[in-house]
Amino acid sequence: MTALAKMKEIAALFERSGIEDPAREAEMLITGLQRIDRAALYTCDVDIPEDRARHIDDLAVRRTRGEPIQYLIGCVPFYGLTIYVGSGVLIPRPETEVLVDEVIKQMRQKAASPLRFLDLCTGSGCIALAIARHFPDATIYGVDASEAAMVYATQNALANDVHNVCFKLGDLFEPVNTLHFDCIVSNPPYVRHDEIKTLQREIREHEPISALDGGRDGLDFYRRIFRDAPAYLNDNGLIMLEIGYCQSAAIRELALSAGLTQLHFIKDFAGIERIFTAKMLNAEC
Repeated sequence: MTALAKMKEIAALFERSGIEDPAREAEMLITGLQRIDRAALYTCDVDIPEDRARHIDDLAVRRTRGEPIQYLIGCVPFYGLTIYVGSGVLIPRPETEVLVDEVIKQMRQKAASPLRFLDLCTGSGCIALAIARHFPDATIYGVDASEAAMVYATQNALANDVHNVCFKLGDLFEPVNTLHFDCIVSNPPYVRHDEIKTLQREIREHEPISALDGGRDGLDFYRRIFRDAPAYLNDNGLIMLEIGYCQSAAIRELALSAGLTQLHFIKDFAGIERIFTAKMLNAEC
């Protein structure tokens, strides 16, 4: 069977199962598993051996039962990197690339060298690795409390040949409590606890709840980060965070209370205020 024929077969299965955008997901499954691009899928008679076709069928059935397509493929593209993911680690979203964009844009203006970055709640390591790729002379620390995340982050550093990142297991600033940074970046858990049950099935049943649950109002991690960040930021250091829908007003209030200044919000592809940036003028060094 050709890859294109198998894709059409899988798309029909996904449509019958009520999967949103079945053709796109079937295309992702085939191209991801066969390691071919879209052009080859539609223009070349790429053959799929029978045993491989059975494996694809098995994964397609798992997708109809709610498993994320990214877990089935095993990786996801992120900012020019190949990020491996699976059970126990949050799947990188395109919106988070906006955060990386902003970090790169603002930190390229810094005269300090070498720069030191801290990525809190690093998960798969996608943010830390993307920053490290663009600042090869910098040192980037990625911290996460999940052992599973540490396994994937380390694997992703090796797979993408990035060597200026140090991943540490622990709770927020605890593993780096003797260091100071020019930029603290994070995509922390920010979903309100009572909203977890309303998330898509793929998310609430398969992605790690610990990487999603931000407490009663979704702001628990922001409170902790704002409370402790001044002790770890160099003077004129930047803090740059991904935030949730309609959280900008609350984030502004928390940041001002922590003594941060030059507060800005950047919108994502959907026009939602998604990225928060601020500066610490009087950090403890």
